Amino acid sequence: MLSKLEWRDGDFPVSIQFDDPYYSITDGRAETDHVFINGNDLIQRWPELQNCTIAELGFGTGLNFLETVKQWQALNLSIAKLNFISFEQYPITKEEMRKALSHWPELESLSKKLSETWNPEKTIESEFSENIHLTIHIGDANIILPNLNFKADAWYLDGFSPAKNPELWSEALMLEVGKHTCLQGTFATYTAAGFVKRGLQAAGFEVKKVKGFGRKREMLIGRKSNKVESTENES
Repeated sequence: MLSKLEWRDGDFPVSIQFDDPYYSITDGRAETDHVFINGNDLIQRWPELQNCTIAELGFGTGLNFLETVKQWQALNLSIAKLNFISFEQYPITKEEMRKALSHWPELESLSKKLSETWNPEKTIESEFSENIHLTIHIGDANIILPNLNFKADAWYLDGFSPAKNPELWSEALMLEVGKHTCLQGTFATYTAAGFVKRGLQAAGFEVKKVKGFGRKREMLIGRKSNKVESTENES
């Protein structure tokens, strides 16, 4: 099912279904950098990870993916590989993606490649560029994720507001996120909602609140701990 999207102030994308913007009106790229890349400490971790798997709930416009690629490529990690796995139940059209990403001309070449790859009707498997593999599952992550076999080094939890889209933040789905995270793997999310924090703690993450982006006072980050892994192995 395609997303129901409207453009506010001419070119700012907002989901009609969830009455929530696709990215920060202040600066979407800066939000991705603060929340997801810095929140998962990726710039420091990438040189130590020859094979890095990042998973994401909520592909949206693809901005998180493109900013991740741009920063990963800037490190020039010639022998490293990046595997990006995302889930999107309500995809936007190719034309909407192009318009949403046109805010950032510095991402133009990557945006063009993504829009050429994009198909909102089926799961996408793409060798996006050298050493970068992109998978986008079109459908409900609650149904798809339990049937997949991977362990992420980092998660981007970027669904629409938990208050408006609770299905993408449920305790059951957070448990699946935990199961699909490697030991010492991390997550980051813009929200600091209490039920999300508790769900992630139940999923095996040590969770803490840190400074949010822009007007958001707090956000959550966390790491899957040795203690929880040991408990899982014993059960």
